[in-house]
Amino acid sequence: MPALPIDLHLLAILVEVSGVLAAIHAVITVRTAQGAMAWAIALVFMPFISLLPYLVFGRRRFDGYVKARRQANEEMARLAAELNWRPWIAEALAAQQCSAANRKLKAMTALTRTPCVASNKVKLLVDGTETFTAIFKAIREARQVVLVQFFIIHDDPIGRALQNTLIERAQAGVEVFLLYDAIGSHALPRSYVMKLRAAGVQVKAFSNRRGLINRFQVNFRNHRKIVVVDGEVGFAGGHNVGEEYLGHKPPLAPWRDTHIEVRGPALATLQETFAQDWFWVTRKLPTLLLPESYEDGGMLCQVVATGPADDRETCSLFFVEAIHSAQHRIWITTPYFIPDEAVAAALQLAALRGVDVRILLPSRPDHKVVYAASYLYALRAVENGIRIFRYQPGFMHQKVVLIDEDVTAIGSANLDNRSFRLNFEVMVMTVDMQFAWEVRKMLEVDFSRSLELTPEDNVNVRRWRKAGMRIARLFSPVL
Repeated sequence: MPALPIDLHLLAILVEVSGVLAAIHAVITVRTAQGAMAWAIALVFMPFISLLPYLVFGRRRFDGYVKARRQANEEMARLAAELNWRPWIAEALAAQQCSAANRKLKAMTALTRTPCVASNKVKLLVDGTETFTAIFKAIREARQVVLVQFFIIHDDPIGRALQNTLIERAQAGVEVFLLYDAIGSHALPRSYVMKLRAAGVQVKAFSNRRGLINRFQVNFRNHRKIVVVDGEVGFAGGHNVGEEYLGHKPPLAPWRDTHIEVRGPALATLQETFAQDWFWVTRKLPTLLLPESYEDGGMLCQVVATGPADDRETCSLFFVEAIHSAQHRIWITTPYFIPDEAVAAALQLAALRGVDVRILLPSRPDHKVVYAASYLYALRAVENGIRIFRYQPGFMHQKVVLIDEDVTAIGSANLDNRSFRLNFEVMVMTVDMQFAWEVRKMLEVDFSRSLELTPEDNVNVRRWRKAGMRIARLFSPVL
């Protein structure tokens, strides 16, 4: 066999050395022992196959990103404090109110470091038509400031409707800030953005720091969906901006999703969440507004903003605390069910305590590998006494948590490792029996349109499909 050219020998040596160095990096930086071991073995023994995927998916901390993001958050917080823009919120008192109303979630305020505040009004928005009708109406009525953030924006009819609405408000003298994720909205044409900027809309793409390697880095995506108008009305939930979210694109149609409309002092934290992301990109604060006072009454709300720069694994711990707090019922809807060990154990323990544990999943895949891994976890959950339902009419994308008779959480976080540790997410938690009843009725309709998995479903899965699901599970840390 002829000898390889010297340059190929050098290339092989370079790749092997790079694999060893990357393996050392993985051991030092990957959070879980299982993930560190898996990456290290692959990088040492199969560097030609695993090095590029590690650069794309595996680098938990790169180029000081986490440190830089935390420093930016601290700088943003100092600037916001200097504005003294919400002096009427007494965070300590608000936390006491939340604790008194719901002592089950004892760790939530300390975990999220965001206040739980009273005097909020929250409206349930079911599916895309109701959601975008409410959002567009609020934006058209804006007088001073509009903050808009989505993971995905498409240049399609609903995307152009958003574009035209923002342009109209900007030309009317309203300050308009638009933030979209560079990876989630990778197909958004430059012409879409340039038209907005020409009309006076301040628009930016959320991305990681520049650099050759970072061009291939798809972690640390901003998965949040936030709209706040004049500091008076805000929106959060599962919808992105695209025709599929209105249920107009087969084969996933009709699309099932949930958003909420929020009014009250909780919008302070929702705006600050947007401001952190905007500040990271621009090093400037957007304009923040809130009324001077609110009517008494209303419900308690807490905005739970999570991300990879948190000191703790906030998103995963949020779900663990929610599950452990349940005494009678914990219902969770999520399109992707790839729980880590802590969440899976919490679900199993809740079922053993006699809690009504239900997980609602889609029956149609939008990402086949994720779907295969989710199905394997779902079958195992059924074996542990957890009730798993698969929504039949179309794709189910909502992210909703219902705890007992009084606590709900609705937002952008999925039950998977990407939401737990790699994405920026936001959930809005409410403590109110009437609103929880509305969410329960909505979910009961969804369950009535679903099929429940049984132990027999596991027996009936063919061996080749189970093998495929187990292979898909290997990618669960980055799905």
